Amino acid sequence: MRNYLRFFILTIFFISFNFVAKAEDVPTSFADLAEKLMPSVVNISTTQTVTTRSNPFPFQFPPGSPFEDMFKEFGTPQERKASALGSGFIIDKKGIVVTNNHVIQGAEDIVVIVDGNKDYKAKVLGADPGMDLAVLQIETEENFKAVQFGNSDNSRIGDWVIAIGNPFGLGGTVTAGIISARNRSIGLSRYEDFIQTDASINQGNSGGPLFNMAGEVIGINTAILGQSGSIGIGFAIPSNSAQRVINQLIEFGETKRGWLGVRIQVVTQDIVDVEKLDKPRGALVVSVAKGSPSEKGGLISGDIILEFDGKKINEMKELPKIVAQTDVGKKVEVKIWRNQKEITKTIILGRLETSEDFKTEKAEKPQKQKTTDIKGLKISVRKLTKQDIESRNLPSSTTGAVITSIEKNSPLNYLSINNIIIEAQKKKIKTVGDLQNIVNSRLRSSDKTILIAIINNQNQKRYIGVKLK
Repeated sequence: MRNYLRFFILTIFFISFNFVAKAEDVPTSFADLAEKLMPSVVNISTTQTVTTRSNPFPFQFPPGSPFEDMFKEFGTPQERKASALGSGFIIDKKGIVVTNNHVIQGAEDIVVIVDGNKDYKAKVLGADPGMDLAVLQIETEENFKAVQFGNSDNSRIGDWVIAIGNPFGLGGTVTAGIISARNRSIGLSRYEDFIQTDASINQGNSGGPLFNMAGEVIGINTAILGQSGSIGIGFAIPSNSAQRVINQLIEFGETKRGWLGVRIQVVTQDIVDVEKLDKPRGALVVSVAKGSPSEKGGLISGDIILEFDGKKINEMKELPKIVAQTDVGKKVEVKIWRNQKEITKTIILGRLETSEDFKTEKAEKPQKQKTTDIKGLKISVRKLTKQDIESRNLPSSTTGAVITSIEKNSPLNYLSINNIIIEAQKKKIKTVGDLQNIVNSRLRSSDKTILIAIINNQNQKRYIGVKLK
């Protein structure tokens, strides 16, 4: 009995000790950490000139009307200054600042605000739209307090993090949360490997730092999911991926990414069955660019790349990121699956930015599309483009209107941005005007309902009955 009692007391002691030890991992306050880091986090304000034309007529053409485009050049040009806000952080005492490319893109003037009240002009040292990063230099001789990068690979799901930034222009705002997920891809850019966090991220937080509990930058806050943010899903570029780009932008003013010269696709179960591979993995080579490192190294269409420079390719999307982060001119071994067996090829990497692939991709980069308000549905849409079809692997004959914004009181407020409206009243939507005309026709009818078909963001087709407002 005495031994049993002793065992019981020891068990309770160890359980209590373990509980206390784990409880101590939960921060009682972030105040000391925030106070230490806030002087290194900056607000960024940009301005650019936007030219618009006033309507020369005393009336408005209906949205989508052909006359709207026909007479748009007849208005009087009017220039106005447009401003935007974002965040950034200082990584060198000489005033080098990291932010997102979309924060400063097209800016004529950039002002960096330090400590909430000291304004400095800044210039762009380099920018990379591919990873949405930019590096600025504050134009002053003063020294600043810098922060250090941490190892984002050591960050784990469930770790505490804090975000500091300039949401809605309020400046100096601290939010806390945990890492919700790793290695997220949400279709914003070519090189995605986001850290997902539930720390509140809003408009204006873009370019700001995501810190671990050691006060190290493990991510650059870049995107929010949802129309207004603050829904517990924010995304940050991992510091390990960002640092290589940042260092190149500081040194060269541009990026120098490795280039393989192949077009690839996902390895499906059907392909696995045909090729007698053990499971879906790797990246299937669809085509090899003429004169590319891959062609010179002996890769051919139909090869499945299983390993690149000692790194296993588990999913197709991993290969472009790994190749891009490999030094130009490096000789690498590439393991491929060909004719139902594994073989190894040696390839000397080229530079993406000087390749024909890059020039073609840049030339084909879609311009900002004109959007149209569909007032009956309380949404804005744009025309579906060839780039949309290719990036989403849709049938080449697909036509429709891509939803770009949805008002809160819209009858479609349960849909998502980038859903595609492909039919209305069983009629194929070929242009935005088609959708506008059908909606307007239904608004004039006694039965103000409309049947639309959409392709959602998982490329699934759905029919929806909608009561127009």
